[in-house]
Amino acid sequence: MIKSVAPYIGKYKKYTVIASILTTLGIIANVVPYFFLYQLIVPLTQGVLPDFQFVAIRVAAIFVCLTLYAVLYSRGLAFSHISAYNTLKNIRIALKDKLERQPLGNIKELGTGQIKRVFTDDIDQIELLLAHAIPEGIANLTVPCIVILAMFFVDWRLTLLTLAVLPFGAFGMAMMMKAGTALMGAYYESAKKMNNTIIEYVNGMEAIKVFNKDGDSFKRFGDAVRGYRDFTLAWYKVCWPWMAVYNSTLPCLALFTLPFGGLMVLSGNLDLSQLVLVLCMSFAVGPAILRALSFGGKIPQLNYKIAELEKMMNGEPIKAGNKNFEGKNYDVEFKNVKFSYKENEVLHGINITLKQGTTTALIGESGSGKSTLAKLLVHFYDLDSGSISIGGQDITDMSIEALNNQISYVAQEQFLFNTSLYENILIGRPDATREEVLDAAHRAQCDEFLDRFPKGIDTMAGDSGKQLSGGERQRISLARAILKNAPVIVLDEATAFMDPENEEKMNAAIAEIVKDKTVIVIAHRLSSIKNADKICVLKAGNVIAEGTHSELNKTCEEYQKLWAASTQAAKWRIS
Repeated sequence: MIKSVAPYIGKYKKYTVIASILTTLGIIANVVPYFFLYQLIVPLTQGVLPDFQFVAIRVAAIFVCLTLYAVLYSRGLAFSHISAYNTLKNIRIALKDKLERQPLGNIKELGTGQIKRVFTDDIDQIELLLAHAIPEGIANLTVPCIVILAMFFVDWRLTLLTLAVLPFGAFGMAMMMKAGTALMGAYYESAKKMNNTIIEYVNGMEAIKVFNKDGDSFKRFGDAVRGYRDFTLAWYKVCWPWMAVYNSTLPCLALFTLPFGGLMVLSGNLDLSQLVLVLCMSFAVGPAILRALSFGGKIPQLNYKIAELEKMMNGEPIKAGNKNFEGKNYDVEFKNVKFSYKENEVLHGINITLKQGTTTALIGESGSGKSTLAKLLVHFYDLDSGSISIGGQDITDMSIEALNNQISYVAQEQFLFNTSLYENILIGRPDATREEVLDAAHRAQCDEFLDRFPKGIDTMAGDSGKQLSGGERQRISLARAILKNAPVIVLDEATAFMDPENEEKMNAAIAEIVKDKTVIVIAHRLSSIKNADKICVLKAGNVIAEGTHSELNKTCEEYQKLWAASTQAAKWRIS
């Protein structure tokens, strides 16, 4: 477990070492007062009343030791927390970097709730290991071991009586860990389900209200929360009895020592001062041992969380090289491309060539593989087999950054950050001037709605761009693409949210920016792509026909059916 976390500690390892030393010294300072207490008790057992100076010195020494304990222990924890929180920062950064290099599909399968839980809750739990279990565990075990060793020199019989309590506490802890581990998988699975359900419920609130599905959605929400509650209570119900066993026995190291030691004193087999010394030593180490072993109950949880973290961090990264773009042109070629979502193959050997300076439209029924092809080009997923190249260079030979520089991807749903519209457009090319950003917004037909806002382009977009309509968000995303000015452009239902009045303007803007570019267009409204240089008709993951609008309208039955449906849909009116 520690081995898994160690690589992320880095230069802060020395803080953990210092913390362990300081907390150990602190525990020693906390144990020493019991020896002064022994010196105060022994004269009383011999019928001698110690003088004031003798008592005052030892009381003062006890006060000094307790002060030292507070200072050393708190300073040790301060150092351990510096190490812990910087290690958590390194883990989060490493996890973020590794997630960025995994196929987007894998990340979506995890679910927003689970990713949030790992990034926040699970990683935060590792703080217990780094800031407490390591330094405090070392200190609270090392010092008691030394004291117990010293007890053998006082009287080995009393020492064995003191240690006789430990098996009972250890048994209780072992049973708790065994019972808790058996239920842990189901518990965390219920937590994952609850997190994902809550996020889905909140994000889908609008649809729930519009379609009056409060009852159904809230039932799922309630079932998930109750499921998590039931698993939590079941887990605690199994663990609580065993927690009571070790919490009640471990602090009581004198449980056997006091009665049997008393009998030995009465029978003359033991000196009373020896019994008093061993009792004081057992009182000194009892709380420390309990503190050290209390981390044992957390270890299975930490093991589980670290295993989940490693599983996410060790996911197969997307195949990418480290080369810059070296293609001889911007022709795009899909060569015998096969791809599966999990076990279901959705593309069956696709072969398409897109020439530089031309527009190619991909059409077909929902589920035919159009958007999947677009996402494969921008390398959201790895192929099962085949290849995709730009200018003759396989996209897997390029670095992710180099590939992204060659492609502008405008999808139906575009995410806007909760910052200004200006900064949202600037994402397309961060080194662009303000004038270039304003020009991109103008060419994307954004002026119309920007003029409505008092702050214009400096207006905040709101969470996920909620200040804008769907069509307005698409125009902001188109402005990003215009600013980026990449040689390959993918328009995946880029005008889906456009009203008829603005669609003509958008098409004019798109026509301007796609000039001399390699363009892939995916659209359900076939009227918007009938002038494409080439149209590829997809059905069930296969390309069944290629050609211009006029050619396909004569020769391809599937295209004729799609065209007729599109034409008829364009005439629909609400009467």
